[in-house]
Amino acid sequence: MSNISTEELINQLEALDTSKMYLNDFLLTWDKKNDEIDAVFKTAWLLSMLRKNNISAKVFDSGLGISIFRDNSTRTRFSFASACNLLGLAVADLDEGKSQIAHGETVRETANMVSFMADIIGIRDDMYIGKGNAYMKEVATAVDDGYKKGILEQRPTLVNLQCDIDHPTQSMADAMHLINTFGGIENLKGKKIAMTWAYSPSYGKPLSVPQGIIGLMTRFGMEVALAHPKGYEVMQEVEKTAADNAAKSGGTLKKTNDIEEAFENADIVYPKSWAPFEAMKNRTDYYGAGDFKAIKNLEKELLAQNAEHTDWECSEKLMKLTNKGKALYMHCLPADITGVSCKKGEVEASVFDRYKIPLYQQAGYKPYIIAAMIFLSKFKNPAKSISSLIKKDEKRICQR
Repeated sequence: MSNISTEELINQLEALDTSKMYLNDFLLTWDKKNDEIDAVFKTAWLLSMLRKNNISAKVFDSGLGISIFRDNSTRTRFSFASACNLLGLAVADLDEGKSQIAHGETVRETANMVSFMADIIGIRDDMYIGKGNAYMKEVATAVDDGYKKGILEQRPTLVNLQCDIDHPTQSMADAMHLINTFGGIENLKGKKIAMTWAYSPSYGKPLSVPQGIIGLMTRFGMEVALAHPKGYEVMQEVEKTAADNAAKSGGTLKKTNDIEEAFENADIVYPKSWAPFEAMKNRTDYYGAGDFKAIKNLEKELLAQNAEHTDWECSEKLMKLTNKGKALYMHCLPADITGVSCKKGEVEASVFDRYKIPLYQQAGYKPYIIAAMIFLSKFKNPAKSISSLIKKDEKRICQR
């Protein structure tokens, strides 16, 4: 997209059907139509061009972006804050430990109480299978009801900042990185991406990143290889969605328990640890029952299981198997780097160091992706709204 003029990009955005994104949530990529996915990329790129050209993108004079993080976060937390600030929204973080939630306040009550002047709510809830996406839908239902009954002046829209099923802001940022690396979304067709499990000395990493990748990249006609040791399966319904997407786009989804097979002739590799689906289901049940002894035993079992697959590491040897030995290495970060952040991890230090700048660029697309999701939920005609910002030409930095 870097070779397309602003005017041409606006015209392309104008031609896309974004009507159903207006005042609507963004929870799963596979719930969105192709036009809507493409609109996020184009809007994100236009917003980045505005900022690079020192043009203010503040479309809000006031309002709040509410962030609810039920898991630790660095990149996504700051990306959400950056996105809100870019558009003119202040950010308020709901700390559940310091709120009335700790005293038994209901989801319905909390959702309405924090939303009086909120325009957007970003939620990260990825730790427990069957809970995160369900929680987001419960919040959505609560603010729907609050708006319809006149409690809220406007219905804040929700953005999924990672749940137990999908991580749309991550996978969309990853896709934008690929679009710009390979010179256009049309150039992704036929490219092979290896989404592989990798060894980690920790347990319990969410499945939403690999699920998000296979659920999105199969839409672009890519050859998607999902590789993991036996026992590290992802959700069957997400695999089915990815297979259906591949069939529609002319791409493929191939599963293997051989990491070398996945790396063979790959154009992109994405080695990332995740926990087995069945184990994460059990973990959710144990937490629900307050059985902390069972949780500790499960942790020991999973760490032992991981230790059987320390050879699942993105090494220089594996990278030589890729297309001309020059595949793009990707990771959502932070990566477990062998000899740096841990004794043995997901990736050799020499591989990580060689791709460090592209990795940071990959992460840098996320604020614009989130800002685009917010923008498209608030404007019926996003192309016209961006054109107005360009014509207004209000400087972000007023240099005297």
